[in-house]
Amino acid sequence: MDDNFNMSMRKFLKQVGVTSQQAIEAAMRDAGAEAAGKTHKIRMVLTIEGLDMEHVVEGTIQGPDA
Repeated sequence: MDDNFNMSMRKFLKQVGVTSQQAIEAAMRDAGAEAAGKTHKIRMVLTIEGLDMEHVVEGTIQGPDA
């Protein structure tokens, strides 16, 4: 793949990583004791419009200690 593609993809993935982490941390913080110490299922869906592509990543996240 070419350099422009690689750079644009890395920039997008960095944005996804940073903003996703911020959103998860905020959700855990807002949930407070309800989230503390529990395991939570998490799912990320990536789509590319116009290319009929969907990629799903599922996992679990351990809530913060109380």
